[in-house]
Amino acid sequence: MTRRILVVSHFSRPAAVHAAESVTAALTEQGIEVIHDVATEDDVELVMVLGGDGTILGAAEFAHDRGVPLLGVNLGHVGFLAEAEPEALPDVVRRAVDRDYHVEERMTLEVSVVAPDGSVNQGWALNEAAMEKGEQGRMVEITIGVDGSALSSFGCDGLILATPTGSTAYAFSGGGPIVWPDVEAMLMVPLAAHALFARPMVVGPASTLEVELLAAPAADAVLWCDGRRRFEVPAGSRLIVRRGSQPVRLARLNRTPFSGRLVAKFDLPVTGWRGRRA
Repeated sequence: MTRRILVVSHFSRPAAVHAAESVTAALTEQGIEVIHDVATEDDVELVMVLGGDGTILGAAEFAHDRGVPLLGVNLGHVGFLAEAEPEALPDVVRRAVDRDYHVEERMTLEVSVVAPDGSVNQGWALNEAAMEKGEQGRMVEITIGVDGSALSSFGCDGLILATPTGSTAYAFSGGGPIVWPDVEAMLMVPLAAHALFARPMVVGPASTLEVELLAAPAADAVLWCDGRRRFEVPAGSRLIVRRGSQPVRLARLNRTPFSGRLVAKFDLPVTGWRGRRA
C-alpha cells in the first residue's frame, strides 16, 4: 500500500516554499507520495506543516476531521504548536519516514451558537473560541454561566473560551493562566470587563460553559474559532461550549517537558536555577 503524507506550507513565504520543495523531494526519494491539496486527499498517514501557528491551525481543520497526526515545523514567530525548527528539517523528514514519533492528543472545544430565532451554528476549536464585540466603541453585555447556573453579568470587549493548548495563545494575551496541556480543563477569560467579579476561570472538562449575549442594550458580536472560522452572534444569542468529542493528534519527536517548551518559546530567564549561570 502506498504511503502518503500531506505537506502544508505558507506558500506566500519564500522560505516555506523552499522548505516544501526540499521535503517533497526527500519524501519522494523514500517512496512516499506527497500530497499538497487538502481538498483532494483523505488517505494520508501524517500531516506535515511548514509554517507558523496560523498555518498549523489551518492544517488542523483537515487533521481534526480525519484523526490524522499533525507534525509542525516552525517557520513563523513563536510557533508554540510546532515540534521542530527549520534547521532540524532533515531529521524531521527522516523520522517521518521511519514513523519515529509519538502521538499526543490535545482536547478541543465544541461550540454552539443558538440565535434568538432558535437556529444553531456549530463549530470547534483547538486553541480558543473568542467572542468579540461587533462594533468598535461599544461593549457587549453578557451573562456567563457554568453547568446551567448563572454566575455573573457584565459589560466587556469580549470573552475567550480556551483549551489548555490555547492557554499560551490569545487567552494568555488576555491575562489568562498558562495551563499544562495534560490538564483537562476549559478556560474562560473576559476581555476588558467592567466588573469586580470578572477574573479568568478554569473549570473541569465535564463542565458546560454558557454565555448569553443580552438583547438590551442591543449589540451584536462575532465568534472566532482559532481565528479562522467566523460565526455571527446576534444580540440575544446563547453560546454553549463543551469539551470536544474529537481531539487533535499532534506528532511529537521528543518528550521535552512543557516547562522546557515554555522557556524555549518565550525565552524565559532561568538564571540561578540549581546554580545555572546566565
